[in-house]
Amino acid sequence: MSGNRADQSGRSQLSLSASTVHNLERASGDLAAKSVAAMEEHLPWFSRMPADQRASVLFITQTGVAGFIGWLRDPADALKLTTEAFREAPPELSRWINLRHTVHLIRIATEVLEEHLPTFAADDSERRVLTEGILRYGREIAFTAATTYAAAAESRGAWDARLEALVVDGIVRGDAEESLLSRASALGWDPDAAATVIVGHAPAEDPPTIVSTVRGKASRMDRPVLVGVQGSRLVVIIGGGTVRSGRDREILPRIAEAFGDGPAVAGPTMPSLAEAYVSASEALSGLRAVSGWPSAPSPVRAGDLLPERALAGDAEAERQLIDTIVEPLERSGTALIETLTTYLEVGGVLEVCARTLFVHPNTVRYRLKRAAELTGRDASNPRDALVLRIALILGRLPHTRGPV
Repeated sequence: MSGNRADQSGRSQLSLSASTVHNLERASGDLAAKSVAAMEEHLPWFSRMPADQRASVLFITQTGVAGFIGWLRDPADALKLTTEAFREAPPELSRWINLRHTVHLIRIATEVLEEHLPTFAADDSERRVLTEGILRYGREIAFTAATTYAAAAESRGAWDARLEALVVDGIVRGDAEESLLSRASALGWDPDAAATVIVGHAPAEDPPTIVSTVRGKASRMDRPVLVGVQGSRLVVIIGGGTVRSGRDREILPRIAEAFGDGPAVAGPTMPSLAEAYVSASEALSGLRAVSGWPSAPSPVRAGDLLPERALAGDAEAERQLIDTIVEPLERSGTALIETLTTYLEVGGVLEVCARTLFVHPNTVRYRLKRAAELTGRDASNPRDALVLRIALILGRLPHTRGPV
């Protein structure tokens, strides 16, 4: 009832005369323009924005000033106008202007209104109403902006998660299409950056928690990642090198901590995301075969699982064993292969190997050293001995050497 009496007396609910409110309405466009001019003067980054982006800010500012005048009449209903202005602004606005910049814009607009609004007051009472009103309204606008940005971030996060899942799934499938690279670029990924795929079992947590854990570990190492939880499998694509420096070599063990039971398997580091499918293919092959090496470390490189992968039927692993071990030995002559084969067959006892071949033990030592130089594998090391033995067996099988 008191509100009705106020309306009947020609004053707003916040005790402003009808003439004052009318004058404010006529000046709203000018006040908005002065606010934007102050933004250009005090915020260097604002003046560098494209015209269409500044126009969006001007539109919201004009709506905000009009909303304030309406708010003076009815605080409950008029605020909806400005809230809708935030919602109807271009969706890209939250990308152009972050929340911190938005707060600066609101602060400057509020200062401009604080400076000019009191001049419209008919008396001290109205001046006090206007001064207090702009402070209260500014607070409401700040809350509205924060809510709008939070909603935009949530929506963008959900969209980014779907886009990220498509990229990871495409790389796992072996796609190298331009559309995949474009999607990765939309997520902020540098398509020309080196990429390594690491796969393993997902931990017993919900997918968002898993993704957050991986991102946290990567962020502390200042590395970009693409993460995909595919049922019981976790796939992570790591940007940047993994072998050059000590810090590079730390990234795989850190990320492996986020995986569930069993070793995580990392594929080779590829020069770019377009070739990451090769890393994914080898990592997945290693994951299928890693159970054949019960004491495998975590993470383990797919290249360190060549024997198990070959036994599991991976033709690529067979080819790598032939190319990196058998063929270099064959090019050096028959003596190295004969010595290496005999050494492995007699259980790695050098003297027995020498007697079997009717050569001096030092000759065996020399040949084994030469074989290690050619293959990168030391026959006296149990793991390397297994790799060498499997490679030599494959070298003797015709199906691994192509048509005869």
